Amino acid sequence: MKKQAKKITTEDFDRRFDRGEDMTSFLDVKKALVNKKIQRINVDIPTPFLMKIDNEAKRIGVARTALIKLWLSERLEHIQH
Repeated sequence: MKKQAKKITTEDFDRRFDRGEDMTSFLDVKKALVNKKIQRINVDIPTPFLMKIDNEAKRIGVARTALIKLWLSERLEHIQH
């Protein structure tokens, strides 16, 4: 039998995470990018656009690259369904 991740709201997830609770039952580890081959790319981005990315990354507390990967992943997920 395949175990599925429990579903909760993002607000509840954040609240529980901030309290230090074990969040593993809420994560779908099959979608994790563990030990996946990485291909580096170069992308030229206009400075004003990059500043907006950096501001958003800082606002939510992640690195620039993490935010870009998140946005790309969300977009690809959206178009593949």
